[in-house]
Amino acid sequence: MKTTDYEHGSVPQEQRKGWFSLTAVWVAIGIDLSGAFLGIELANGMDFWPAIWAVLIGSVVLGLLAMATSYIGATTGLSTAMISRIVFGRIGGTLLSLILAICLLGWFSVQAGFFGLHAQVSVAQLTGLELPVWLMTGIGGVLMLLTALWGYRSISKLSEWAVPALLILLLLGVVMAVVNFGADGLFTPTESLFSFGTVVSLVVSIFVMGVVVTPDFARWAKTPKKAVAAGFVGFFIGNSFIVVIAMILARVVGADDLITIFFMLGLGAAAVVVLILAQWTTNTTNIYSTALSFSSISPKLNRRMVTIVAGVIGIVIAMLGAADYFITFLSAIGIVVAPFGGVYLATFYLDRGRSRFAAGDARRTVEPVAIVAWVVGIFVALATASPDGGLGLGWFTLTSVSSIDGLIVGFIVYALGTLVFGRKGGELEAAAGDAQEVSAQ
Repeated sequence: MKTTDYEHGSVPQEQRKGWFSLTAVWVAIGIDLSGAFLGIELANGMDFWPAIWAVLIGSVVLGLLAMATSYIGATTGLSTAMISRIVFGRIGGTLLSLILAICLLGWFSVQAGFFGLHAQVSVAQLTGLELPVWLMTGIGGVLMLLTALWGYRSISKLSEWAVPALLILLLLGVVMAVVNFGADGLFTPTESLFSFGTVVSLVVSIFVMGVVVTPDFARWAKTPKKAVAAGFVGFFIGNSFIVVIAMILARVVGADDLITIFFMLGLGAAAVVVLILAQWTTNTTNIYSTALSFSSISPKLNRRMVTIVAGVIGIVIAMLGAADYFITFLSAIGIVVAPFGGVYLATFYLDRGRSRFAAGDARRTVEPVAIVAWVVGIFVALATASPDGGLGLGWFTLTSVSSIDGLIVGFIVYALGTLVFGRKGGELEAAAGDAQEVSAQ
């Protein structure tokens, strides 16, 4: 069956999907092992109700940002990489697409490695077989690659049936935990290891990359209104649900690993299903966005072929131990990619962005104001990021979330740049457009 994901242009209106499809994709992406890990850490380092409120506030912040980026995706129908061409110019956009693709490919490898590590433990406990981690990593990576190969339609179908299954199994785990262990441990005071602001920051950081690449999926929404609603609900529920569930289970059962908890509850088979679905639905979107970014570099690049090549490379990297560099990859993605989100938000909402986006492609070779704003945003994100295990310098703090710092600074610098150079930039852009029209005649 021949399909297209419109990697080089806008998704036509007749191919757009409904609200539930997009919401299911975002909820499925949010339910992953990274969120479970954070929830267990909070169970051991913060009292219950303050942790709950911190998780909800952080998820609301993500939901609000997702509303803004989703609107751009649905209005333009363009992928994040194609948007970069409009924002940074043809050459600048190509560079950004390449950087975005490399970051996403690295994250795909890390998440596939996570799958392999947990799958090896799950299979060993369920069957007694001690299979190598690299083998389980490869099997998981292939599953994720196959879904991405068939594009958004396949990802949405997987999410639509996976999300109800995940919600039911995770809620079943909570019920079984309370029945078997009681609820006394839920509100037991614990040593405070995290401040309220730090937890909000962690909640935002774990999913901010998804906010930036929201247009890859929001472009499939039937209307901007549906995309905005799906963006908020999907990010709010998807980001908070697994964190809260993992926190409850860890407090009630007293274990430090979600898969181990399910086995302790006699739900070993459910643990394997949760593991497979959680990482499958999350990581298939990473390799999908990777392929979109690489494909946007040239019209000659076919998304499916790029998916296969990039997927194989990513799986090999994962099998070699990419999961060992989880913190480094997470830090790099936040520092490099998040400021781009601030720049393209400013381009669309504050500048002459709406007319430029309507054209569907760059009118200039390079957009210097956008590039400067992106670079400054990267510098600030690097300066405010913690150096502990990551790539940060830790020179000062702003919001305490370095990726959000970079996003905000990128937005502000672009806004100030267009305010100072806007008139001249508009004249140059118009001249460039006139020159292109003359050359085409």
